[in-house]
Amino acid sequence: MQNLLGQIGQALDIGPVTARNRVFLAPLSGISDLPFRQLAWRYGAGLVVTEMVASRELVTERRESQVRLRGDGIDPHVVQLAGREANWMAEAAIIAEAEGAAMIDINMGCPAKKVTGGYSGSALMRDPDHALELIEATIKAVRVPVTLKMRLGWDDSNLNAPLIAARAEAAGIRMITIHGRTRMQFYEGVADWDAIARVREAVSVPLVANGDIASRQDIDQCLRRSGADAVMIGRAARGQPWICGQLAGSADTPDAAGQRAIALDHYRMMIDHYGEDVGVRHARKHIGWYLETIAPGASNDLKARMMAARRAEDVLPMFAAALETGSASQARMESAA
Repeated sequence: MQNLLGQIGQALDIGPVTARNRVFLAPLSGISDLPFRQLAWRYGAGLVVTEMVASRELVTERRESQVRLRGDGIDPHVVQLAGREANWMAEAAIIAEAEGAAMIDINMGCPAKKVTGGYSGSALMRDPDHALELIEATIKAVRVPVTLKMRLGWDDSNLNAPLIAARAEAAGIRMITIHGRTRMQFYEGVADWDAIARVREAVSVPLVANGDIASRQDIDQCLRRSGADAVMIGRAARGQPWICGQLAGSADTPDAAGQRAIALDHYRMMIDHYGEDVGVRHARKHIGWYLETIAPGASNDLKARMMAARRAEDVLPMFAAALETGSASQARMESAA
């Protein structure tokens, strides 16, 4: 039996860019900001991809889009762009390349209503001809490789990912990532790794499978059923930015103390990145995920006080205490069991 798990630690060439292993961190809006990506990269992810950057907003110099574009300390730096107009996508790609992007990824997978309502993200799969215009404009605008992330289709009656993938490859796309759900599924149900195999049959460029991958067993089954060359980890990375490197075998899994140290370091990085007012608010969801992952025994009262606090200097000691006592409580429960 072919040892597919043995391959995930190997490098993967994407045109002139090389991913150091085959377990990638997905672009996660509101999650995979610079601090999160820096940690995932530090702990062994093969590639990390920015949050979705709106092309028009980037060109018109909206500060939030400029912040999302940063890739300090990450090489190769991969920027994901979203949009519905070819000219904005092309101009945004030029800006991203000038700011150090080694690859541009086109978002045709986001299912959020605020994105698809503007005919961006997965809504582009409803109009393949228009989608190809955006793809071609982006490729022509830059010298770096352009990749594509999409879903199986808009809904079960229109599973057109193989068709779009083949046309995208012919246009010059260098890698394709497929989330094994339709847009109408959002994140419900189970990702269909078998359906990704139909995209594999349609293209020869590297193929990445995404959706419901959280363990090495998942990776083995996904690669066997999809025929993909690599996998992308999304929601499973929340509260454990080390998971990509762990699953790829490129870095040791941090022990309990190490995980607590990473969580606290992540909090400080977010405050430095955003400033205190914004950083404290943005970090709350990460605090919740870390406590669920590594300190589920933390007291609800302490959680509530952390979520209400407005100053980082107040949150940090409470977060440290919650991580310490929560993980100790969980360890006692597991030992008793």
